[in-house]
Amino acid sequence: QVQLVESGGGLVQFGGSLRLSCAASGFTFSTYDMRWYRQGPGKERELVAEITSIGGNTNYADSVKGRFTISRDNVKKMVSLQMNSLKPEDTAVYYCNARGVITKQVYWGQGTQVTVSS
Repeated sequence: QVQLVESGGGLVQFGGSLRLSCAASGFTFSTYDMRWYRQGPGKERELVAEITSIGGNTNYADSVKGRFTISRDNVKKMVSLQMNSLKPEDTAVYYCNARGVITKQVYWGQGTQVTVSS
């Protein structure tokens, strides 16, 4: 059974930090590119950060560059998102996403709420 389980969300003040984690199971984690998406109130879901399966190359949305860092541990089958200097506009439900490099299979987590107060 495939599972992506996010944790680490919560309420934080402007300028604060949070670390999101996503624990994966049920598929070959090391062969999947991993992404974090978010969906704010009244907004479309957007890609925040991604990290490739091999080499760990990363890309970020312009809105989070320099503040967020994505990382992965292929042994523990986890992907994390370190979020610093948080702003109210970062308030959203954050989703973990996996996409198979070869299979193109896509999996989603259930999401974790991040709320940044001003």
